[in-house]
Amino acid sequence: MRIANLAGRLVVITHGRAADVHTASGALFSSDPQAVYSRWDEFRAWAARADLGGGVPFDPADLGAPAPAPRQLFAIGLNYREHVVEAGFTTPEGMPPVFTKYATALTGPVTEVTLPRGGNTDWEVELVAVVGREAHQVSETDAWGYVAGLTVGQDISERVLQMDGPAPQFSLGKSYPGFAPTGPWLVTPDEFEDPDDLELTCAVNGEEMQRGRTRQLIFSVPALIAKLSGVLPLLPGDVIFTGTPAGVGLGRTPQRWLAAGDELVSSVQGIGELRQRFVGRPSTRSVTGGS
Repeated sequence: MRIANLAGRLVVITHGRAADVHTASGALFSSDPQAVYSRWDEFRAWAARADLGGGVPFDPADLGAPAPAPRQLFAIGLNYREHVVEAGFTTPEGMPPVFTKYATALTGPVTEVTLPRGGNTDWEVELVAVVGREAHQVSETDAWGYVAGLTVGQDISERVLQMDGPAPQFSLGKSYPGFAPTGPWLVTPDEFEDPDDLELTCAVNGEEMQRGRTRQLIFSVPALIAKLSGVLPLLPGDVIFTGTPAGVGLGRTPQRWLAAGDELVSSVQGIGELRQRFVGRPSTRSVTGGS
């Protein structure tokens, strides 16, 4: 099953058409895309028997984030070995580096992003998991049962602010408006032949920058659910950015950053793609008067 956020309403995507859940369920379920995760098992049971063959065509530009208002948003750093090397860090052991992207950065799959002035803005394609059931001290073996589904994410990162100060500012540097596009929809794990082995790609202006497979994750999706839930409860609708493979601008020689006019296309096998176009921040002029 594929669910999406179409202009702020929860829909099921079938054969390229969108069926409104609130209407199709006779108001059994809210139109709010975030609210469905607190009733995920009930929703799955309803969707399995519902007639959702109708629906309407839609413009991908009208899609929002599949989980637009999570109570907790986790982001995992250094989760592919080649990316660890290019970033100049050591391979994590025991617990992966964890930070957040603030929820105001979340957007849908087709957006225009304003570049911070004076920054070095970078790309990081990622597989994103959304939690479907409260998970606390869950074993890795059982972890997939707590995942509502998977979507595509971009951990857009402004490297100057990220590395500013006596301690890195990972969360702030990765949370400018539009810096967490996700989508185009959420795909349930049973849709994949192997949800632990999906290909990720990222291109800037048609030039491929990243290509990897999630089987190369140091901490897999089930391992992340187990690690995180061993510390605190994961709540329905929580979002987990699982890390990026090698090929970011920071690790290139010479380093490369996103510029106004660039188009960033990110994809995950079996899910779909994101498209971000970047624009410069308008210049500010001081106006003085005299007599």
